[in-house]
Amino acid sequence: MNLSVVIPLYNEEESLKELFLWIKKVADANSLAYEVIFIDDGSTDKSWSVIETLSIAHPQVKGIKFRRNYGKSPALYCGFEAAQGDVVITMDADLQDSPDEIPALYNMIVQDGYDLVSGWKKKRYDPVFTKNLPSKLFNATARKVSGVYLHDFICGLKAYRKEVIKTIEVYGEMHRYIPYLAKAAGFSKIGEKEVQHQARKFGQSKFGFNRFVNGYLDLISLWFLSRFGVKPMHFFGVLGSLMFILGLLAVMAVGAGKLYAIYQGVRAPLVTDSPYFYLSLVAMILGTQLFLTGFLGELISRSSQERNNYQIEKQIK
Repeated sequence: MNLSVVIPLYNEEESLKELFLWIKKVADANSLAYEVIFIDDGSTDKSWSVIETLSIAHPQVKGIKFRRNYGKSPALYCGFEAAQGDVVITMDADLQDSPDEIPALYNMIVQDGYDLVSGWKKKRYDPVFTKNLPSKLFNATARKVSGVYLHDFICGLKAYRKEVIKTIEVYGEMHRYIPYLAKAAGFSKIGEKEVQHQARKFGQSKFGFNRFVNGYLDLISLWFLSRFGVKPMHFFGVLGSLMFILGLLAVMAVGAGKLYAIYQGVRAPLVTDSPYFYLSLVAMILGTQLFLTGFLGELISRSSQERNNYQIEKQIK
């Protein structure tokens, strides 16, 4: 099979039939053997009924239905597990992603050899202050932290080589950082294509402003895991040791000042009267706790079954 189109959705009953027929038209015109996998993320409208009706009339349509709403990342995870195509393309179900982009994205994977191609909605039909501006700030931060220089991490329209989606694990709300996950797994040929963005035709957006807050928190988590996930002592141990040493030196300085005053026969205040004494103790305690955190993290990491899970591309025996 040439192509799998994975479409997560939540309450999009109005757009599903039009979207599939559009995909079918494009795929048939380019002679692609394809499947369309709809993942119903706990919709409360008639989305699943529409998917069932489409699957009866068109064998290319497959569906997965969640009992409740889990989020986009779990939907993509299940869609990726079910996908059989050599190239996998993801898109949103709201008709804001154009299926006309499929052939060019497919060719960039098959002919140009990209592992992943991300869409870039250069011209957007979204509110400026609630979506466009926060998206630009978010993408700028993601580029800086991840080292993956894409204009639009959030764009749902992406194309993948099959090996990519079968290797990475999308969880939590990490769907925004699939290019970062792919890079961390060793897939370095990541490209970008400017794609057409269309105004929403039905309903309203299912994502609120809180996705940007959550997005920054997820980015920090992903950065930490990719850098220190299998070696937590390198982060907590170093930070804890530095803090403990600074606290110890500060305590020694306070004590040395007291001893020097006694040696000079000068009446000096009690060591415990100095605020630096308590700050030093706090630093030493926090340093010890951070060091122990790293030590415990190292023990957990060494007992993990994934500690030697390396991505081997080729092997000769």
